[in-house]
Amino acid sequence: MDPLEGEASSPVEYEPVSVKDVLVEMKDTAELLIDLSYSAVLHRNADLAEEVLRLEERMDVLEMRARMSLLMAARSPDDAEQLAPVLGIVAAADQISDAAGDIAKIVLEDIRIPEAMRTALPEAVETLVRGVVSERSSYAGRTLKHIDLESETGIRVIALRRGDEWLLNPGPKTRIEAGDVALLRGPESEIGDVYRTLTGTEYRPPETETPAIEDLERAVDTILHMKNLSELAVDLAYSSVLFDSEELAEEVRNLEVEVDALESRFEAWVLRAAAEAKDPVSLRGLIHLGTSTEMISDAAVDISEGVLRDIAVHPVVGMAVQESDEIITRIEIEAESALDGTDVTGGVPDADATMSIIAIRRPDKGWLLVGDADTALRAGDVVIAKGTRTAAGQFDELAS
Repeated sequence: MDPLEGEASSPVEYEPVSVKDVLVEMKDTAELLIDLSYSAVLHRNADLAEEVLRLEERMDVLEMRARMSLLMAARSPDDAEQLAPVLGIVAAADQISDAAGDIAKIVLEDIRIPEAMRTALPEAVETLVRGVVSERSSYAGRTLKHIDLESETGIRVIALRRGDEWLLNPGPKTRIEAGDVALLRGPESEIGDVYRTLTGTEYRPPETETPAIEDLERAVDTILHMKNLSELAVDLAYSSVLFDSEELAEEVRNLEVEVDALESRFEAWVLRAAAEAKDPVSLRGLIHLGTSTEMISDAAVDISEGVLRDIAVHPVVGMAVQESDEIITRIEIEAESALDGTDVTGGVPDADATMSIIAIRRPDKGWLLVGDADTALRAGDVVIAKGTRTAAGQFDELAS
């Protein structure tokens, strides 16, 4: 997709880079793009939408560098066989980037969308905002550790842009500087004070109105569920590759099938809502959202294709695993196991293993995103959880 209007694409020349580092940055960028693009639409925020296009341009550069490095690395037929799925991962990340850009353009090109989108968000859902750090801000020149923002307010700095440089996943030692573009996520009740301290200006949340058309409410609820499942699919797809897990790759495929089914119902509800809407054209943005969301889930399957085809993971991908002790795992709860009947509150199971449950696939109900509701584990549940390797081993033992 084209970069921001009025900006020219810079030439990309080959330079020796770590393919592993590029792949990791592409993964982080793809996940941030999905988050930003939907937040831009849900909060009708043009500033966030413009950051999506800047990130999309960054993704184009990363894609080109990755392709160059992978071509240089292919020295034999065996290399080509192992690197082909990695090229697929690169292409899929670019597809996610394009889809996120299309979502952002709903805001930037004033493609109309029902205001019911904003009111459909549960009160518990965190707000994402963009702010420029003021020279007078008390945060300027200090590290995130010294500011201790998350502990005191629940607000997290999820990314910083310093000129053309992106700082993804900033850590305690990351220093905030005046002029930085900061992306903040947290409870809306706390965003106002933090935003004022950061930027020196007031945060004004968008005004909302209650949806009056039942089919429209169903359509909006469905597209939000599609978004969450697509995000989960991308996360699982990368994990399936990094850990060479056919089980996780199969769950990616299951998620894509469910997103396809949801899209079909979503389109039907949008068409029904159009018959009652005063201005049916205002629903056009919803159709754009549905198409782009389905593209993201398709890209997730492409990322895990090499695993599904039982092609050995190239060492360059395996290297990325060695840097992190945290993994995503899939387990199935067996009847009368220690986890059968265990309560899960806020994603945390009442068990001895310190794992965080992301989602559950329940045979009679489909996917349950645990962050949306508390539940109890049942025999037959397929559980997707995140934690350390040691905790994952303990969790697996408790499930059997």
